[in-house]
Order: sequence, then C-alpha cells, then structure tokens
Amino acid sequence: MPNTIVRDKSFHAHALSEKSLNIGLALAGIFVLLALWALGVRLLEKNIGLAAMLAPHEAFSALYEMVVNSELNQDLWASLRRVMVSLFLALAIGVPIGLVVGVSQVANQLTGSAFQFLRMISPLSWMPIAVMIFGIGDAPIYFLLTITAVWPIILNTAAGVRELNPEWLMLARSLSATPWETLIKIMLPGILGHVLTGVRVAIGMAWILLIPCEMLGVSSGLGYLILDTRDRLAYSELMAIIVLIGALGFLLDALVQKLHKRWVPSKS
Repeated sequence: MPNTIVRDKSFHAHALSEKSLNIGLALAGIFVLLALWALGVRLLEKNIGLAAMLAPHEAFSALYEMVVNSELNQDLWASLRRVMVSLFLALAIGVPIGLVVGVSQVANQLTGSAFQFLRMISPLSWMPIAVMIFGIGDAPIYFLLTITAVWPIILNTAAGVRELNPEWLMLARSLSATPWETLIKIMLPGILGHVLTGVRVAIGMAWILLIPCEMLGVSSGLGYLILDTRDRLAYSELMAIIVLIGALGFLLDALVQKLHKRWVPSKS
C-alpha cells in the first residue's frame, strides 16, 4: 500500500510538472510573438508615421477601452451568431451526407470526384452569385460560411463510418436492431470523434472566411469594424479588433478540443 501511494504521488507530480512546462512554453511563445510585433512596428515607424498606432500597447489599450465601453457587444454577437448558425446548417447537411457516403460504396464512388471538385473552389468565388441570389445582408454570409464548413464535416463523417468496428454492426444485426437503433446507439457514438474533428476544421475555416464576408454590405460584425476603423484611420482600434479575432478563434478551437476530450474516450 505505501508503495502504491508513493507511485501515485510521483505520477501526479510528473503530470503537474509536465503541465507547468507546457504552460510555460505557451506563454514563452506568446511573449516572442509580442516581441516580434513590437519590433516590426518599430521598424515601420522609420518610414510610416502612423505605424506607432499599431504597437501592442496601443492595441491592448484600445481593446480595453472598447470592452469597458461595450462598443463591441453588437458586432461580436453578430459575428458569433453568423458562425454558429452556419455551423449548425453545415452539420445538418454534412452529417447525413457523410453517413450515406460512408455506408454506401456506390454513393462514395458517385460523389467522390464531384465533392473534391467543389471543395477546391474558393468560397469567395461564390460571393457575386450569393449576392445576386440572396441580396445584401446575412443570407449570403450564411451561404458562404455553410459551403465552407460543410466539406470537412462530410469528409470526416464518411471517414468515421468507414472506420467503425464491423463487429459492432454485426452485433446490432444479430440482436435484430432496427436501422434507427443502429444509427443512434452505434453509428453516431462511434463517429462522434471524427465529426468533432470535422467541426474543429470547419470552425477554423469559417472563422477565417467570416471577416471578408462581413465586408460584404453589412453594418455589423468584426469584419465590418475592420473597414470602419480603417476609414477612420483608427489603427490602434483596428489592431485591437485583429487581436480579438485571433483570441476568439483560439477560444472556439479550444472549446471543440475540450468537447472532444470529454465526449470521445481515449484509445490509449
């Protein structure tokens, strides 16, 4: 018993030490990034007078003022709403299609080339058509973000179905499970990890595309603020919004990673 307690303490101490090391390295990476940012601004100041407004302390000061004064609430909510609605639509479209493609070899052969062709078209290429069909506003943004996010969800869902343990499906058939029961009790739990991986990729792609999309005739959102601060020559606020965009994207990605760790059992 004493030996077991000693081993447990040693294991926890090692885990804590490793976690501390990882946190330290992450903070060091951020510090290096800030140092390079400050150095870049200092070099630009020699040729561009307004470059001083791009400095880290100016950006963080502007960000603090905007947060305290609640200047970002409406635009922040607008951007998050557009991403979340588009992600929901991509899941509603992509998961069923991925299930069909993963289960049926015929469907896989039929759609494989077409999907790869469509996936390689830049979503921004559809922008004029989206505006022509949906007009100005949120609708074309939802369309563009959805067609961006749907492909990783389709492909990862299909890959998850193909990697399901065949014995699970054989067991379901031997127990006379209905197709609906097989889907709910075996297939969806079995592919959850792949779906969340697709969601993680989809969020990253949609979040990157969101900013140019919000420069498309809307009067709210973080992309709109980029144009607004540029027109006002408020470059410290512009850099503050860029920092906020990066931070929110990082948090969204971290959230999906947490869900993956919580809902998907480790294979180790």
